[in-house]
Amino acid sequence: MASLLPQSERETLSNTLPHWQVEAGRLKRNWQFKDFSEAFAFMTRVALLAEAMQHHPNWSNVYNRVSIELTTHDLGGLSDLDVQLARSIDALC
Repeated sequence: MASLLPQSERETLSNTLPHWQVEAGRLKRNWQFKDFSEAFAFMTRVALLAEAMQHHPNWSNVYNRVSIELTTHDLGGLSDLDVQLARSIDALC
């Protein structure tokens, strides 16, 4: 079961997830790819990870750009699931 991250862990996320920003109880990251096909392929890989974890991102795509926000809605903030999914997404890049 997921649990909210304690304040001490939230404060160190910039060290452990350097490409992600923490804003308003969410992890956020943006990507820019060569073209739409590359962006869509990335989103497909992320979708498979998210489905396997049963933890789904808020995201958007405009042509070659993808934006992802992670938060655990059921808990009302950042949880260990968000960190795990962010790390898994980073491993795709």
